[in-house]
Amino acid sequence: MISGRARKGNRLNLGSLYGIVAQVNFWEMVRSSEPIPIAVMAVLLMFSLLSWTVIFSKWFLFRRAVAANKNFLRAFRKADRMETIAAASQQFTAAPLVAVFDFGYSEVHRQVAKRGHITNPVAVERNLQLGISEEVTKLERSMSWLATAATVSPFVGLFGTVFGIIEAFQALGLTGSTSMRTVAPGIANALFATALGLFAAIPAAVFYNYFGHSIKEMGTRMEDFSLEFLNATERMFEG
Repeated sequence: MISGRARKGNRLNLGSLYGIVAQVNFWEMVRSSEPIPIAVMAVLLMFSLLSWTVIFSKWFLFRRAVAANKNFLRAFRKADRMETIAAASQQFTAAPLVAVFDFGYSEVHRQVAKRGHITNPVAVERNLQLGISEEVTKLERSMSWLATAATVSPFVGLFGTVFGIIEAFQALGLTGSTSMRTVAPGIANALFATALGLFAAIPAAVFYNYFGHSIKEMGTRMEDFSLEFLNATERMFEG
């Protein structure tokens, strides 16, 4: 059984450790660190910086795409001629639906120019599917980076944590002192690496899932639009 004095001593030691680590100047810690911890910190900062760059660019891209989709879909449903829709689509170039429309309209225009009506609806449907595939691929661009950052960053941080703990034990062995000030720099390095790893991984994982859900919704919206497009061509170009 652990005595009350021992428990009190442990609490004092832990409190002293937290106090010493809290007083560590992280800039000085980086300057005095070994090359490996510095490399770990640099890699994690790079992961974090690039992840946030992707996050902000995707965020604004999806906001523009959603707004443009709504406006284009409203114009599409009001128009009674494909030529009118094609002219209006130039105002909504940020909409993925416009790209799908362009794929379908190019095939419709080719068939109607030859025979005056739709002769091969399957070809139109295939073109629409190609447009959907291309737009989904564009929306998924850079998503692999977020997945990589979310997966790899914790392990890079863990490597830095392990190295910091090793550094702390080496300091104990070299000095022969059990003072908290001896192990504090190594433990500070370890905790800092852990924090950087989490800082890089958590936002990347959260936004990877969020954007993945948004891409799935947009893909469904494009599939639905392709059906609307086929219905519209049947009404406008009955042969």
